[in-house]
Amino acid sequence: MCGTGKQALGVQLCSSIIASFFLSLNMSQPLIVNISKEWSAIMNSRHMDLFLIPTVLLTSVTLLVNPMLFLCILCFPSLRQETRYLLLANMLIADVLFLTINLTVVSCNTVGKDMPHILCEFMLLSTVTTYSCSVLTVTLMVVDTYVAVRWPLRYNEILPPCRARKIIGALWVLSAVCPVSLLVMFEVFNSEQQQSRPVCLVLIALHSSVQSRKVTGSIYLYFIIAVSLCTALIVYCYIRLYVITKTSGIWRSPYSRARMTLLAHALLLMMYFTPALVFAVELALLQGHNTVSEAAVWINLVNMSVLMLLPRFCTPYLYILRYREIYETLQQVLWKKRHLSQITVA
Repeated sequence: MCGTGKQALGVQLCSSIIASFFLSLNMSQPLIVNISKEWSAIMNSRHMDLFLIPTVLLTSVTLLVNPMLFLCILCFPSLRQETRYLLLANMLIADVLFLTINLTVVSCNTVGKDMPHILCEFMLLSTVTTYSCSVLTVTLMVVDTYVAVRWPLRYNEILPPCRARKIIGALWVLSAVCPVSLLVMFEVFNSEQQQSRPVCLVLIALHSSVQSRKVTGSIYLYFIIAVSLCTALIVYCYIRLYVITKTSGIWRSPYSRARMTLLAHALLLMMYFTPALVFAVELALLQGHNTVSEAAVWINLVNMSVLMLLPRFCTPYLYILRYREIYETLQQVLWKKRHLSQITVA
């Protein structure tokens, strides 16, 4: 009898926990709208629409160069048949998609125009997927460099272009797993309460829709594990690269090409990972509160309008200077265009 009573009590407790979790999810949609309106009011009162200026400038300059580099890699077989350039092309296209979506979201949030529920969910899914794919691709590029230096004679056998394409496809699938899972969960439990909102942000969606501590803890655990694994893998590869190449003398000069390349890549990687850590801080600031603070709005705008755009702004110029083949190919393409335009004018 005692065992039966304990089992009944356990079942009742589990039922109450599940019921409270589902109830919190069903109540989340009005909370999304309320927080969005409060967020929009703070932006308008503090004239935060000026953050649209750096967003437009950084995005426009980057979008002028990224597609050109991407087409150069795809159109020239000498570049298209190398794994490192395929990975670079994947990062460029992921950055282009991210910049386009981010500019659309920031513009709509600044104007204060209500975004339909379906469109907002698509924007959030695309933002997380493209950002994750960029970070994973940067990590894989470091691994590719390590493999090329560690096993130079077997490099083409270990990472041929055909295998690189499959890995790139797997990166996109892996990047979409978490956001798609969250989106499906939100749609299942909020299917009857789909309202447009004046501000469309991943931060607000997660804070408003995930009211369970266990789910919130799972999100933090996902960020911590993903960032830790990528960071550990990058650090390991760079340490091994230094150990392997330190006897070759390329590190002796303080301004050697190897040191400058390592410094540039370290800075670029730090800029790619910093916005993810800032996002975790933003989510922690909103945790346990149903109101929005000005500090949270300021941090989010700086993150979306500046920090997330800086690495994507620097990436094309860094790799133009880093890879001689890309620089010469781009110079050749621009020279042909200039020559053709001169012939047309004549």
